[in-house]
Amino acid sequence: MAERAVTGDRARSRQRGGQGRRRLSVDERREELIEAALQLFSTRSPEDVSIDDVAAAAGASRALVYHYFGGKYELYIAALGNAANKLSVLLEPPTEGKPLERLGISLERYFDFVESHAAGYTALLRGGPADRSGEAGEIVDGVRQLLLSRILHSLDVDVPQPTLRITLRAWMAAVETAGLDWLENRDVGRADLERLLVDHLVVMLHVAGRHDPGTGALFDRLANEELTTGRASG
Repeated sequence: MAERAVTGDRARSRQRGGQGRRRLSVDERREELIEAALQLFSTRSPEDVSIDDVAAAAGASRALVYHYFGGKYELYIAALGNAANKLSVLLEPPTEGKPLERLGISLERYFDFVESHAAGYTALLRGGPADRSGEAGEIVDGVRQLLLSRILHSLDVDVPQPTLRITLRAWMAAVETAGLDWLENRDVGRADLERLLVDHLVVMLHVAGRHDPGTGALFDRLANEELTTGRASG
């Protein structure tokens, strides 16, 4: 009699547990697997992450991971693409303010992604193989091209001359490095870091302007607009 009661209690307990666990949709389950993969790819190279690792991190079966992605490479590309798409949404160009103000807003949105999607950001920039000529390279290059276009839009530049293009790409590399360093150390305030990076670009444009009249004219325009804004606010 007591044994039947215990058995019944266990059955009801299992039933309540099943009812309490929400069934995930296809998209939700896929997103869950991608998030687990990004966490792993952000600290280990793709070669060192197995399907079993991803399944264990997501609390899923190995067969389920294969069902959704086919293999580890497909999962890796899906994870990078997911991170890139989220960043692309945040990088929609601002429409108001002076050029450096718009650049500051874009940089703030960029670091919103860095902070909110740390694993995705780290995997995007650090997790890939040395040879980025395949799909992974296309995803990362696409993000960089998008970021370059957003910077040019903020600066009111349609087509950059070579010196300006090189200067902006060098600055973008500095921004990426600063983002990874900030995630690792967190010993500088985010707002302070964003202002520092804007100032870095201004200094780089000033130096580049000595080598290229067009970049020099851009620097002069930005400096005049900043002075005008400062007088107006004063």
